[in-house]
Order: sequence, then structure tokens, then C-alpha cells
Amino acid sequence: MSRGQWTIRRHPPSKPETAINTHHKTLSLAAAVLCLAAGAPDANAQAFDTVRLFGAIPADGGGTIGVAVIAGHEYQGSDERRTLVFPALDYQWANGWFAGSGNGVGYNFSDRQDFKYGLRLTADFGRRESRSDALEGMGNIDPRPEIGGFLNYYPTREIFLTSSWRYGAGDDSDGVVVDLGTGYSTELAPLWRIGVGVSLTLVNDRYMQSFFGVSPEQSVRSGYAPFKPGGGVRDVRANLALTHLFNPRTAITLGIGVSSLQGDAADSPLTREKTSTNGLLVATYAF
Repeated sequence: MSRGQWTIRRHPPSKPETAINTHHKTLSLAAAVLCLAAGAPDANAQAFDTVRLFGAIPADGGGTIGVAVIAGHEYQGSDERRTLVFPALDYQWANGWFAGSGNGVGYNFSDRQDFKYGLRLTADFGRRESRSDALEGMGNIDPRPEIGGFLNYYPTREIFLTSSWRYGAGDDSDGVVVDLGTGYSTELAPLWRIGVGVSLTLVNDRYMQSFFGVSPEQSVRSGYAPFKPGGGVRDVRANLALTHLFNPRTAITLGIGVSSLQGDAADSPLTREKTSTNGLLVATYAF
């Protein structure tokens, strides 16, 4: 067996082994929660940035339920603070299907623990003009459904590489978003785990125009000079998170992330703060 290939059990495990697998699953899910701490200042901007199937066992199903609190900003590039509280619920079936608030609805074609790929449906939540005085005259960006895919690789239980692409965001539903990330998590003590991660997001010019551009019509209403951005790197992010396991099923994670807008996103007249920090608190229960 190669170092990167994880054991897949096709027969029902014994009760002690079930407890061990549950513990390992909770550790893996704790590592997955770390990724959320790398979210952008606007929580909506990083929704569905990657598919987190860290704890999935192909021969079994399972999920997590909990609550997440994000201390971020009113929109990506804003200098106004905003705190969001939302439910965290995700489930993975043994046949490869998954659904939830973090992953969207999709299918994982791989039965391996170290390599996952598939297709999914997600949503972009848009942006409301009323969210900030800085957006006055810009109009609303309506929520849109997105289609996409993902490919994740786990060289070891501690290291993960993630990638995803989505299509459908923006004013004309033709925005493309590509997220790339990597992270490392390790056990500090039997009940404590620490993790770090870095990631970046690339977008096409249609997405950039919707969220960071200013059309001639918007210029008249808002007072901003017209701005036509091109596609490229939207932002880069880094995060640090600490997870405590109360028992094999229950965990709480505290994280902090730094996000830095790049290129035309940083130069947009809507951008009031190019580099920002956000905090995260997530409590989860594995079932």
C-alpha cells in the first residue's frame, strides 16, 4: 500500500473500531473546519470555496451539524464590520452523494480517501446595495445558482490540497470562480488540533465587473468614476485555527484569517480596505 493510500474497509467494523473511526472522522472534520477560517471578509464571498469531505468513509455515511459565527465585513473590500451566525449542516451518503450548507449538493466519483473529485450545485448569494453606504447607486447583485466541480488530494492525513470551480455568479450569470488551497493540520495533544492554510481565488472579467466594476450607468447613480476591471487573482488568504475535541463526536474551532485583495479587485473604487482580518467560531457534532 502506498503512503498516500488510506485503508478502506468494506465490512462492518466492530464496536471498538467504530469508536476509533468516529474519532478519526471527527479529527478530519476538525481539520476541514479550519478551511473556513480562510474565508474572505465578506462570508458570502467564500461560500462553497471548496468541498470538505475530509471525514467521509466510502463504506459508510455520516454528517455534521452545528453553528458557525463569522466576524467579517459588510462586503468584500468593505471597511465596515459585520457578524454572521448561520447553521452548519452537511451530510455524505455512502453512495457518493453529499449535501449541505458548506458543500452544496453534489456527487463524489471517487471511493478513495486520498483523492476525491466530482460535480456539484451551489449558489452565489449576490450583494445588496443597502448593505453599505459605499454601495449606494450600484444596484443589487441577485443570488444565482452555480454549477461546478472539484478535485481534492490528501497526500497524508495532515496535508490537503483542494481545488474547485464554479460558474453562474454575477449580473449576467456568467461569472467564473476558481479556488485553490492547501493546508496542514496536526494533533497538539489528544484533545487539541492546530492547523494552518493558504488559498487564492481566480475569477473571470464578468465576475470582476459585477462585484468590483463600475458601469457608466452605475457611475451616474453612485458618483464613482467608471471602472472596467479584468479577470485574474481576486484575493489571497492565510489562516490559523485551533480545534478542541470534547469527545469523539463534538468539537469547537476558533480561527483567524487574513485576506488580501489583488490586482483590479484591490484597485476598485468600491474597495475601502484591501487587507483585512476575520474571525471564526464553529461548534460541530458528528453523527
